[in-house]
Amino acid sequence: MAFVPPRDLVVVLPFLALLLPLYIYLRYSRSAKANPSLPTEWPLVGMLPSLVANIHNLFDYATALLAASGNSFEARGPPMSGLRFFVTCDPDNVRHIFINNFANYPKGVEFASFFDVMGDSFFNADGESWRRQRARVQHVMSNPRLLASMAACCRGKVEKGLLPILDRMASAGAPFDLQRLLTRFAFDVTAMAVFGVDTCRLSIDMPPLDVANAMDAVMEVGFFRHTVPVSCWKLMRSLRIGPERKLAAAQRLLRRFVAEMIEKRRVAGGACKTTDDEQGGVPPPADIVSSYINDPEYVDEDGNPREFMYATFINYMVAGRDTVGTALSWLFFNLTEHPRVVARIREELEPIASSKAGGGGMVVFDPEETKPLVYLQAALFESMRLYPPGPIERKATLADDVLPSGHTVRAGDNILIPVYSMGRMASVWGKDSGEYRPERWVTEDGKLRHVPAHRFMPFNAGPRLCLGKDISVLQMKSVAAAVAWNFDLEVVAGHAVEPKVSIVMQIKNGLMVKVKKR
Repeated sequence: MAFVPPRDLVVVLPFLALLLPLYIYLRYSRSAKANPSLPTEWPLVGMLPSLVANIHNLFDYATALLAASGNSFEARGPPMSGLRFFVTCDPDNVRHIFINNFANYPKGVEFASFFDVMGDSFFNADGESWRRQRARVQHVMSNPRLLASMAACCRGKVEKGLLPILDRMASAGAPFDLQRLLTRFAFDVTAMAVFGVDTCRLSIDMPPLDVANAMDAVMEVGFFRHTVPVSCWKLMRSLRIGPERKLAAAQRLLRRFVAEMIEKRRVAGGACKTTDDEQGGVPPPADIVSSYINDPEYVDEDGNPREFMYATFINYMVAGRDTVGTALSWLFFNLTEHPRVVARIREELEPIASSKAGGGGMVVFDPEETKPLVYLQAALFESMRLYPPGPIERKATLADDVLPSGHTVRAGDNILIPVYSMGRMASVWGKDSGEYRPERWVTEDGKLRHVPAHRFMPFNAGPRLCLGKDISVLQMKSVAAAVAWNFDLEVVAGHAVEPKVSIVMQIKNGLMVKVKKR
């Protein structure tokens, strides 16, 4: 005999079904009030709805959460998803993680899987492998010939490539994407340093940027992998669907590019097309690949690149191009918004410019000439504080630890350090932390103010501090000096400038500007 529920129960059941979601909402909303600054943690999905709803402005959203929660909080996704992070921009925590207890906080296996195109290269490596590779990179990057070549090639690209194109754009009077132009510049300069080959992406005919676009895809999909369970993106990869299909194509293109560059360097010896006079009398250009091309760890018996070689040189290209191109784009945006800063930079450049030969031509500044310019570097660092090329860092935890903030992290925990947020914390930079003010970097006696790396993180901190920092700063200062001295820039009216949500924080819709020659 079938069970027949009482009539009253039949009436009540639909009412209870309606009350259940309301009860869950009130239950979790009330529990969230214990820390109202954090998003509600829902059953089954955790904090995921709030994070998804704010994905378009994730960096600013994280900044607001950190400011309201004392610079640290824990973010949790659905149970069993693996999406659980301790998020902090507390400088004391950062110093502990990146410097004082560095060995306990590697990048981790999961991080390396997100950027598998770079294999076991120094971007992903930890432990002894990382130490060995870093020692080699340090040796390569301290080569005086290489540094002199990089400075000379940068100057040549500015004089023969960037300035003539800007001059042509000024004559045309039409708007153009300055970020795209700077991407071309950074790509060429990086390829010349890495391979000794001029890829000539910065030219009047604007050849395709397929390889640069592939690098962007690696960073975009790497960010996507951070936001979904590992099983999800691995399934997409096996099925070759969604972002993973795009990444697979990008990886093939990058490998082919590295192979072509190595072959060109080996066969033709192609290098930066500058004369000894243009280089200030230094020997022919050095390059990074020459230090690896005969090493059996990187090439096989026939001289063909091993997987480690491909990974390492994709790493070099990404590291060089992304920092310079992205940082310069945001710097010029900030300069268009603050004419008084441009005026101060020009005052600082005046003594150098006035000593240059006359004739009405455009003035080019050697990287070494810009080295002592304090205000110019302050303007650059202030822009990188607000818009760091790498907006977020990630660490794994090997053993349980108590951070200076009092928070406990467990072995296996993932830690996110929003570099973007750290640069905007009033507790770190003062009440005007959201303002672009280069003067904060200048001391009363006119020197560049020292800010420890665990407070100013665009170049990382501790043992992983960027080895190319000094030369990249010189390159960026020489570019900024040449453009600021010779041209006036103006962002096109109505053009929205906002960060792109990715591992590399480019300008989402490009930087559409008009340029006028001074």
